Amino acid sequence: MSPKKGIIALMGSGELTATMVEVHKELFRELPSPARAFFLDTPAGFELNADQISQRAIDYFRMHVQQPMSVASYKTKQTAQTYDAMQTFEQLKQANFVLIGPGSPTYAVRQWRQSPVPEILTKRIEEGNCLVAASAAALTVGRFTLPVYEIYKVGEDLHWVEGINILAHFGFNLVVIPHWNNAEGGTHDTRFCYMGEQRLRQLESLLPDDVSIFGLDEHTACLLDLEKDEAIIRGIGSVTLRRSGVERIFKKADRFPLQILRQGEVEKELNTTTPQTSQHELAFDNKEDNFWDKVHAIEQAFHNSLEKHEPKETTNVLLELDRTIWKAQQDLENPEFISQARDTLRELIVSIGVRLESAPRSRADCLAPLIEELLELRKKLRSKNQYDAADAIRKSLKRAGITVDDTRDGSRWRLK
Repeated sequence: MSPKKGIIALMGSGELTATMVEVHKELFRELPSPARAFFLDTPAGFELNADQISQRAIDYFRMHVQQPMSVASYKTKQTAQTYDAMQTFEQLKQANFVLIGPGSPTYAVRQWRQSPVPEILTKRIEEGNCLVAASAAALTVGRFTLPVYEIYKVGEDLHWVEGINILAHFGFNLVVIPHWNNAEGGTHDTRFCYMGEQRLRQLESLLPDDVSIFGLDEHTACLLDLEKDEAIIRGIGSVTLRRSGVERIFKKADRFPLQILRQGEVEKELNTTTPQTSQHELAFDNKEDNFWDKVHAIEQAFHNSLEKHEPKETTNVLLELDRTIWKAQQDLENPEFISQARDTLRELIVSIGVRLESAPRSRADCLAPLIEELLELRKKLRSKNQYDAADAIRKSLKRAGITVDDTRDGSRWRLK
């Protein structure tokens, strides 16, 4: 009897946040106990905090998924022939749950090429185990990999890089793009993993005609169950199958045959089944709002209140942003998002400083230009013996709470 086939779980983001806890638990329920779970650290291997990222994964699974996890460390191909690397390869060969997550997809692909890692992962899936490829790692498993940093941060020309293409072994001819619905840009389009609509279309035109794009919303997972030959959508968003600009969208809890993805069927009528959502899932969804939608709404409210010179409202908005960031930390929001939201908070605080710098320091400073002009006019009237008009100016200022004293050195004014 042939062994049971495994599951490939593709996640758009949030692999270590509250939104994916139940998804991970669901995946572990498909595995024999005790599970042998490993976090593969290659995508972030070049980062100075790579070990902290690994530790966060271990802590997350221990505290929230109630499953032990170890680190399979393969940070660079330079160590491929060392004892530590060989030990990592052996760990992966024994694993029945492998999680790969944040970092640089192109860096990961460079390290894995001509290493046994892709072959080991493929065989583990063949033998009924689970591979979770999330965020940056999701970009690596298809036919081509999107060089996100190189294009979005460095400004390189639009291009694709060959992926490790684990999916091809199971009949999928796909390019996987996480962060499909990203909204961090605020004033500019950062959907489609920071590429935006215009660049996505150009990148799409560079793909062979038989390759489809598979987009995953943030905090959303697609479980490719090879044994049951079906895909299941989990999390809070949707996934999108796209070819030549034509899209087919699958929503949360949808189930559909894997043949749809294998053939890239974007134009046929969708035949999915959507199980009834449980009360637990409904309660969880009601609690989950899009973090970046909140941040951007608060940011807009701040600028509106600042323009209207509403100090109380401006202060309340800043306090609300601080509360939102704190709550997101408690809800295990992506640390990168937390960091970026803090950057937004700092920018808003700086905006107040800039406004205060350009504003008059006191009521007297604010009134000074107008009063000085009026006193100059009064001086001219007095020089022309128009004392009634000059006195009228002085009386008007007095009614406004401004006292004018005439001295040998000229007129001086003060507020009551």
